[in-house]
Amino acid sequence: MKNIAVIGSGTMGNGIAHVFALKGFKVALVDVSAAALEKAKATIAKNLDRQVSKELISEADKATALSNITTFTETAKGVAQADLVVEAATEKMDIKLEIFRKLDQLTPASCLLASNTSSISITKIASVTSRPDKVIGMHFMNPVPVMKLVEVIRGYATSDEVTKQVLELSRTLDKIPTEVNDYPGFVANRILMPMINEAIYSLYEGVAGVEEIDTVMKLGMAHPMGPLQLADFIGLDVCLSILKVMYDGFGNQKYAPCPLLVNMVTAGKLGIKAGEGFYQYTAGSKELVVAGRFKK
Repeated sequence: MKNIAVIGSGTMGNGIAHVFALKGFKVALVDVSAAALEKAKATIAKNLDRQVSKELISEADKATALSNITTFTETAKGVAQADLVVEAATEKMDIKLEIFRKLDQLTPASCLLASNTSSISITKIASVTSRPDKVIGMHFMNPVPVMKLVEVIRGYATSDEVTKQVLELSRTLDKIPTEVNDYPGFVANRILMPMINEAIYSLYEGVAGVEEIDTVMKLGMAHPMGPLQLADFIGLDVCLSILKVMYDGFGNQKYAPCPLLVNMVTAGKLGIKAGEGFYQYTAGSKELVVAGRFKK
């Protein structure tokens, strides 16, 4: 594999493009928005600068990585020569299915199709293509250039050979891949999201305040970040979507989203990207200002 296409230039997409480009792959970064692509390139350059300052890479490595990335607003042009496409679009089923229908038509027959989905069924995504054996999940963790884990998710029809290729490819990126099967939430979010949801319930039921809940988990369980602040970083709308996928998939009440989470998403309090979630943030940054105020 030499040519990688990444669909979506947001936080996950630009991070995925970053790690592939740094390892010498030619990367086509695709987004419908030219402005989003410019922002993504600036973000990648900034993150590479951070790696240079920490002496993790050289200035030459940075220059080579940036030269390996080409941006496209037309999907057909971006994926025409791809050996692997990694989709990193919004975590919504209908959007992903439409993307994979198009990718199946636009990419070479030998091209592998991967999704960075954090919860949506790979089997369902594969079902809209003519190559379900070549469809797989590559769930990178945020921030992609830093986090080592990649959940490699096998759909019902994903072949052994494709799984082996993607596991080896992940190691080439200096990641540690973990193979999991295709059930709602996979492993990471099946365990993480109920914890976050329970933390929100603890707030909702008045057990403790935002900072108190996060302090208990940081100091008592050695978590680097409390669950409520982590939810802000992930995006409360994303947390809600994942919980809904698991609730619908398993039909188990333990995955039902807390009413406070539903209300906050409805009110647009989505976390860092909105400037307010369980905490308030300095505009345009991740700098935490103060715990927010809540209404049941």
